[in-house]
Amino acid sequence: MPRTTLVLGGARSGKSARALALAIEAPKTFVATAEAIDGEMSERIALHQAERGVDWSLIEAPLDIVSAVESHSDGTLLIDCLTIWLNNLMYHDRDVAVESGRLIDALKAAVAPIILVSNEVGLSIAPENALARRFRDAQGRLNQQVAAVVDRVEFIAAGLPMVLKG
Repeated sequence: MPRTTLVLGGARSGKSARALALAIEAPKTFVATAEAIDGEMSERIALHQAERGVDWSLIEAPLDIVSAVESHSDGTLLIDCLTIWLNNLMYHDRDVAVESGRLIDALKAAVAPIILVSNEVGLSIAPENALARRFRDAQGRLNQQVAAVVDRVEFIAAGLPMVLKG
């Protein structure tokens, strides 16, 4: 298994299922970036919990995934997902460039397997409002930065993985 893997794809492409399938080295730790802020998100979280089963430990880190990466030294760490993390950073008015840089540094120093899930949001039409365009651009930059430092990158379309790197 590569030390670091980025799994990219669109909404409902099969990214999370692929990331779970790649996570074979125990112990396994799931880093959740989503928060149950409404009923729909609560349902999505419950579905993800059911998909991964009971053999996972959980870290809830809507803003601080870097600490999870920095402290990870054994087994597989799966971060799902960078898109929600970026949204949380922007919502809480955190410095995206600083936090992204911290993540990149932590990934470079990682010693045990880490799998990151992220949405590819740049394949659609340009959003009509400035905030959505700012988010799309920030997500594209983050994906590029992470892809540059990880060992393997897979793009998922229709549930099928395509290896882009590694």
